[in-house]
Amino acid sequence: MLALLSVYSGYNVAARPAVRSMRHVTKLAGGAARGGNPLMDITLEEAGEFGTTDFTMTFKRDGAVISPWHDIPLEAGNGLYNMLTEIPKMTLKKMEVDTKAEGNPIKQDEKKGKARLYHGPIFWNYGCLPQTWEDPNVKGDENVGGAFGDNDPLDVVEIGAASLSMGSVTPVKPLGVLSMIDDGELDWKLIAINAADEHAAQINDVDDIEKFYPGTVSGIREWFRWYKTPDGKPINAFGHGEKALSAKEAVHVIEETNGFYKDLMAGKADAGKLWTKAAVTA
Repeated sequence: MLALLSVYSGYNVAARPAVRSMRHVTKLAGGAARGGNPLMDITLEEAGEFGTTDFTMTFKRDGAVISPWHDIPLEAGNGLYNMLTEIPKMTLKKMEVDTKAEGNPIKQDEKKGKARLYHGPIFWNYGCLPQTWEDPNVKGDENVGGAFGDNDPLDVVEIGAASLSMGSVTPVKPLGVLSMIDDGELDWKLIAINAADEHAAQINDVDDIEKFYPGTVSGIREWFRWYKTPDGKPINAFGHGEKALSAKEAVHVIEETNGFYKDLMAGKADAGKLWTKAAVTA
């Protein structure tokens, strides 16, 4: 099965269609109207059956494959950042950008050759920030127990009311960040909100979230603490006394991981098996 679907701007993202054979192409709006991003006309090309390890979602512009990790800008203007959605809220399938495959398509995560599913739905939109990287060669400080980075782009948990389509690019406002320790690796979880959410203007820091979306921060922490235990793995830990750090500290993490990414692309860090040959959008 091969299907062409659209990347939406993120401001009016609808839930991902359930019918996989649907065909349509839509422009991803850019420019000043969308936070200063360069104009992008991107299509998504799906191959394989959704929910199986054969599934891939490839990003293309003008018929050529581009990388959602390397070719989508990090910054969306006005203090916002572009979030690439991998897993829409209230879904089970563990989808992720494949940092090791050519073109970095979104694929179904797998374990021992089988499609990996969450044991319960994730309650928020989940994805990553392009042009960021948690360097596995850099040791964290005592607040994270000296853990090294997890070798992936910076994860984002988007808390807004709307469900964001897989593959969509959405301007988000950073609100806070959790320093999760997963299998001994530092795996930051950026907490952010869709810039188009009805409460986005009133939520500017992690402490503002409770008023509009009560229980969200503790819910995120507990969901990620326990989500691997049904597979027989131990609970995940958190640094910084399990505290969600502020928006200012979240921006620092974004800037730090973007710096690691720039070093990676400049050949100053060991790329290992990562696919980094795509041209980087400035």
